[in-house]
Amino acid sequence: MHDVAAIRAVLAAVPDPEIPVVSVIDLGIVRDIAATQVTITPTYSGCPATVFIEQEVRAALDAAGYRDVAVRTVLTPPWSTDMISEEGKAKLKAYGIAPPDPSRDVECPRCGSMATEEVSRFGSTPCKAQWRCRTCLEPFDRFKCH
Repeated sequence: MHDVAAIRAVLAAVPDPEIPVVSVIDLGIVRDIAATQVTITPTYSGCPATVFIEQEVRAALDAAGYRDVAVRTVLTPPWSTDMISEEGKAKLKAYGIAPPDPSRDVECPRCGSMATEEVSRFGSTPCKAQWRCRTCLEPFDRFKCH
């Protein structure tokens, strides 16, 4: 039997391919870790990075000596932004991406102003929307809540 905490530590070093400052653990993509299997859920069913994430998780497990630990992808229940850890949200903000928050008020990750506005529902990836700060005038992405 493998140590689940050790497997978690390996996966905590696997970065998200679109936002490398956060790991697959931080984003909540890793749904479950057992001694014999890791279960992952993409951020949405059509995520173009799903296969790449599976490959990176597999490669990290193999490199750490966990070749017999299976990697399983499930779509149900779907991933939601509630699965992002508090540490992950802090990393997103420090990287310049407003973390998801169900309130309509969005804090600028650059200057902290609440004088922000959505520019487009479509951001740099399907998971994000484009926002702008009316105080510092900087554009920024905001993780969509879902």
